[in-house]
Amino acid sequence: MTRTLSEWLSYQERTHPRDIALGLDRVRSVWEAMGSPRPAPIVVTVGGTNGKGSTVALLEGMFRAAGYRTGCYTSPHLLRYNERIRIDGDDASDADLIASFERIEAARGATPQTYFEFGTLAAIDLMARASVDIAILEVGLGGRLDAVNIVDADVAVVTTVDLDHQDWLGSDRDAIGREKAGIARPGRPVVVGEPEPPVGLLEALSSIGATVVRAGKDFAAEPRTGAEPGWRWVHRDGTAFGLPPPALDAPVQLANAATAIAAIHALGARVSIPHAAWAAALTQVRVAGRLQRIGIRPRTLVDVGHNPQAARALAAWLDAEPVDGRVFAVYGALADKDVAGVIAAMGRRIDRWFLAGLDGDTPRGLSGRALAETLASVLPDAASATYGSVAEAWAAARTEAGDDDTVLLFGSFFVAGAALSTAM
Repeated sequence: MTRTLSEWLSYQERTHPRDIALGLDRVRSVWEAMGSPRPAPIVVTVGGTNGKGSTVALLEGMFRAAGYRTGCYTSPHLLRYNERIRIDGDDASDADLIASFERIEAARGATPQTYFEFGTLAAIDLMARASVDIAILEVGLGGRLDAVNIVDADVAVVTTVDLDHQDWLGSDRDAIGREKAGIARPGRPVVVGEPEPPVGLLEALSSIGATVVRAGKDFAAEPRTGAEPGWRWVHRDGTAFGLPPPALDAPVQLANAATAIAAIHALGARVSIPHAAWAAALTQVRVAGRLQRIGIRPRTLVDVGHNPQAARALAAWLDAEPVDGRVFAVYGALADKDVAGVIAAMGRRIDRWFLAGLDGDTPRGLSGRALAETLASVLPDAASATYGSVAEAWAAARTEAGDDDTVLLFGSFFVAGAALSTAM
């Protein structure tokens, strides 16, 4: 009997005893049993700690504005699993996903697959069947042993490297950088999106023999002089052009945009992007859950930022924004995240914390009480209250906030998903 999409996803959670099981042997064997389909003639793989989703969306927008058919694979999703796979801008349908899962099930035999491996194979399968021109694949965890890495990318991107998933990737930036370098290929370009990457990343890329393209060294985003707003993208080969500011909020989005352009530039004559396409994408691309505004008075925003680097980006956005009233944080987190580091990064910018327990949403979620204990250890005098869910915390923040205040919901995809499902 044919399963529904929900039944398939529940089934996938039971086919492997662990939620995360890094390694390529299982997924590669099933991919080969399916005929080793390549998702597209051109493949761009995007890894990194933060900025992956925004960079993927910018790449997708730029390619589509130039007339290319794209396939995109991202994770996790916010509201519907279908968001993870997009074909030419549209989320995959239930019917297409189910048909792909059935093909994967037939090919895998007795080989167990994790939930993420099923999704990765479905993305490759559906893109190949749709005959897209360009596939953009977001790396889920790390790089070297992530399921996405069964595909050889024409250009790889490492957006940023910071501390996250240390239990799997290593305890410092050098170790994590070496894992993320694994998506690069000998003789092919890899774009590094931060000006000061860890030495471990650069050493691993050199050992692989990849052609490294670095932010601040090979390309840069420069402020435009004069009264006209915007910036200039410049490359050491002499290429330079002016562009409008990204529609995506936060200063860090300029770095993501510059990195996306560098990845396309690295493809050379294989693609052609007119200037109007760059500009159109920058002014039109928005990404759900990335400083997404869902309320005006009080100003209310949702962000998936869940680690200290993402929190520093949020803090930089708050510093750059005019804030007339108070700033309230509706914050929830998973147990494997550096909650103390996130709180320290936000610091005294938050006037009151509304701490949302996620232990009712997932076994990995922290309770409001656990969050409160960490908050007290980092900011002993911080004003806060604890709640059993995101909905309860947000309701309390709305009750207390005035029209001139700002409410920022962040800390996890679970927080963003709950907020967006309520706001819809």
